Amino acid sequence: MSNISKYKNGWLLWLFILIGIVLGGLIAELTAGVHALSWLSYGQSFGLDSPLVLDLGVLVLTFALQIKITIASIIGVILAIVIYRFI
Repeated sequence: MSNISKYKNGWLLWLFILIGIVLGGLIAELTAGVHALSWLSYGQSFGLDSPLVLDLGVLVLTFALQIKITIASIIGVILAIVIYRFI
């Protein structure tokens, strides 16, 4: 049994999931131009199309959030959870 298994908690799972999302998004961007692998970049974006700006005179706050979910990022999250379970 590995030493990391005694430290398994929710934060480590979130870290693995975030790494899976980032690597999946990177793979989706890299394979978008490849004809045989372009299906990995298929996905949906949702969020604010234009940022919400709050001008307080002295301080200007800009809020924006857009999430793009692709097939590759879903595969990355699944692989991250599987790897987490086997650690």
